Amino acid sequence: MYSCFGVTMIIIDARNAVLGRMASEIAKMLKKGEDVVIVNSEQAIITGSPKQIVGKYLKRRRIGSPQHGPFFPKKPDMIVRRTVRGMMEYKKPSGRASFKRLRVHIGLPAELAGKETKSIAVKEIKTDYIKVGNLAKALGWHEKI
Repeated sequence: MYSCFGVTMIIIDARNAVLGRMASEIAKMLKKGEDVVIVNSEQAIITGSPKQIVGKYLKRRRIGSPQHGPFFPKKPDMIVRRTVRGMMEYKKPSGRASFKRLRVHIGLPAELAGKETKSIAVKEIKTDYIKVGNLAKALGWHEKI
């Protein structure tokens, strides 16, 4: 937790965190009024058969039209952000205000390098899984080097 411009922020490291469990915990924090920053979003994991998970997300991307939506992301930070949004009442004013307090980053930004991070929803995984970064690459995301 660190303070920036008088606002207290919680920095969460998504490395090896189960995406759905992490998203629900973050949604609770946001509803309480806390500012949350997620780092290493590409390292979060989704449990299940990687082939089925990629198929499910590809199906979601094919729904609708490019002009009218629904718009489903292929960048790992936006996939995590969209998952958190699914746990919130983002169509109501209070949910929209809560959702604006969320920041998601790929990797660890330079301004957050020395700060203390928290890990939530991390548990030993005994089943198949895919990392969000690998899912994003399967959806067509090209990492800029």
